[in-house]
Amino acid sequence: MENNLGRRGFLRLSGTAALTASLGSALTACGSADKKSSSAKPGRTVRLGFIALTDCAPLVMAEELGYFAERDLNVELIKQASWPATRDNLLNGQIDAAHALFSLPLSVATKIAGKGSTDLKVAMVLSNNGQAITLKKDFADAGYADLKAAKALLEKKSPTLAMTFPGGTHDTWLRYWLKATKADQSKIKIVPIPPPQMVANMKVGNMDGYCVGEPWNAVAVKQDIGFTHITTQDIWQHHPEKALVTGAKFAAEKKDVLADVMGAVLKACKWLDDLDNRAKAATTIGGPQYVKAPAKEIEGRLLGSYELGADLGTKKFSGDQMMFFRDGQTSAPRRGHAIWFMSQYQRFGLLKEAPPYAKIADEIILRDLYEEVAGKEGIDVPADDMSPFHVKLDGTTFDPKKPQEEAKRP
Repeated sequence: MENNLGRRGFLRLSGTAALTASLGSALTACGSADKKSSSAKPGRTVRLGFIALTDCAPLVMAEELGYFAERDLNVELIKQASWPATRDNLLNGQIDAAHALFSLPLSVATKIAGKGSTDLKVAMVLSNNGQAITLKKDFADAGYADLKAAKALLEKKSPTLAMTFPGGTHDTWLRYWLKATKADQSKIKIVPIPPPQMVANMKVGNMDGYCVGEPWNAVAVKQDIGFTHITTQDIWQHHPEKALVTGAKFAAEKKDVLADVMGAVLKACKWLDDLDNRAKAATTIGGPQYVKAPAKEIEGRLLGSYELGADLGTKKFSGDQMMFFRDGQTSAPRRGHAIWFMSQYQRFGLLKEAPPYAKIADEIILRDLYEEVAGKEGIDVPADDMSPFHVKLDGTTFDPKKPQEEAKRP
């Protein structure tokens, strides 16, 4: 499989100035939500980045419901152009923390999409589940999660597939699925494209499928250009997806402020897991300053009702659609999950040798801080930080204490 992850490959594919501008370290925040007046004390202003995806909801709703203000925080929500922009703005201090891919700091630390820094920290998990692999209608015979049919089509058509960031969660779900199909990957290209630009690129034929978060899978179905082939909860149920990622300096110098941000976000996550609140959430985050998508195209999948497209009907999820809290099960960052992602990097060939698994996980996952905040908020912390867990798609069990067994698996 061509590991076409660089700038040159993306530019060849994109063909538009907007896409060209979305890569590289020159990216900066592209806008911010309207701000209400705040009487927060000096030093309590926090700049939080987000990408236009449904799972930015915990940050947006914490702001819109007044949960940040309750803790005397003046939060600026700043829309980011892409995940590389988010990475760079975190590293250079343009933003203090962000809604980000759980594995983005791991990709940076292992030099897949960075220089090896462990300065990006995972403070808590914002969401489980809720991503998907969308294929264009020409692949409709692959049906829903039919790995054998997908294999035949992948080998016949030599497709170009897109994800959002090298080593990110979407990249991992896409490559894990490809491994599970057992397709010959030598002629499959994988390229990075920012989430909000997925639909437009597939519409003009730049790629044949993609893995991304909502609402951009639902939008492709609504526009009748693609169908949902598989959701990520059918790859690994309750997987970590987005996280509150912060810079090392902010975590060290303003630990109390970060803890208050986390407390407010935890309250928003609880609110979001009441399904009666999700219609309001969809309307709020769908606004132009946030996701900029019709509320109905956000709401359906938030509630677990997936119109799949390509005459595949509707698939229902209950309790394993996009989840934000799950009685604290979602929110706790686990070192074992970080080690799983790094084992996949090695398994996929993105890393030629084993990284220092435990060292990187220990440095990046702010487990002690999360436990401290959860304790203050009266939230139980699951005792499974390094416990084995099951991955649904291929029926495997991963033991974080034995990552090399997974790394060497075909």
